[in-house]
Amino acid sequence: MFPAQRPRRLRRTPAIRRLVAETSLSPSDFVAPLFVAEGLSEPKPILSLPGHFQHTLSSLHDEVKALASAGVSGVILFGVPETKDEFGSAAWDPKGVAQVALRSLRDSFGDDIVLMADLCLDEYTSHGHCGVLRTDGTVDNDATLELYARVAVAQAEAGAAVVAPSGMMDGQVAAIRSALDEASYDETIILAYAAKYASGLYGPFREAVGVEIEGGGDRKAYQQDSRNRREALREARADVEQGADIVMVKPAMTYLDIVSDLRRELDVPLCAYHVSGEYAMVKAADANGWIDGTAVAIEQLTAVRRAGADFVLTYFARELAEELSR
Repeated sequence: MFPAQRPRRLRRTPAIRRLVAETSLSPSDFVAPLFVAEGLSEPKPILSLPGHFQHTLSSLHDEVKALASAGVSGVILFGVPETKDEFGSAAWDPKGVAQVALRSLRDSFGDDIVLMADLCLDEYTSHGHCGVLRTDGTVDNDATLELYARVAVAQAEAGAAVVAPSGMMDGQVAAIRSALDEASYDETIILAYAAKYASGLYGPFREAVGVEIEGGGDRKAYQQDSRNRREALREARADVEQGADIVMVKPAMTYLDIVSDLRRELDVPLCAYHVSGEYAMVKAADANGWIDGTAVAIEQLTAVRRAGADFVLTYFARELAEELSR
């Protein structure tokens, strides 16, 4: 005698499964990370991120147009300058690569796609750290905040609808919010990398932006420890109290418990960054015929959404947007 309730009935056909699906995944759930570099005459492939490039301004426009046509909601821009210095001054230079690109994209696309800018210094500093260094080689938190404020205003002026501080400095959101409001950019959104972990999954990204940490160092002194869970909620709450409009968990797949915690405890929009290493592993396994890469990518990003993320930053954005639209 079978029980009256048989869950398998609800899995019998694709139409029934769609009808009762608890989680959706669509192109509008994606934000695409993009890289724009100075001094290139043509796009430069990023070997550890198959299908991705350091873009010229022209190829960046082509990529954003394709993403918008595929229904992707937004892009987040990372600049790759030709020259770097100890303070990362190209990060706030109006003629810096990211600001030039933002201004051009704003003029071309307006509000048709959400323009986001990563707000950090590591792509621009000669030492590869996310802030100003003291003489002993440690990052000076408060001196760094002053520079983050300058970057935020430069990015907002150039056309960023969203600035995304990723350096994990204490007080960074408050400093940025104050600077934006004082400069009359009170409508600019702050997406805080609130729970950014010191992860081994960032390698391909560092190739993409040409970052090497001086002396073979790391960022464990300011990014979160992967062994900690409660700390993430404390960080995210502090960012919201300081004025963050959206908070992020990074990486995504190995921190789904953190995504779930923040979704349960906070009422602001929440996103997760499916990072370069997560993308590269799927691509490598797919290239070797070990997995169906597209199926696994959809499964992983659905898991991020199921855990509670409202949207996902992912290198799969264009590929999956086009797949899901078929």
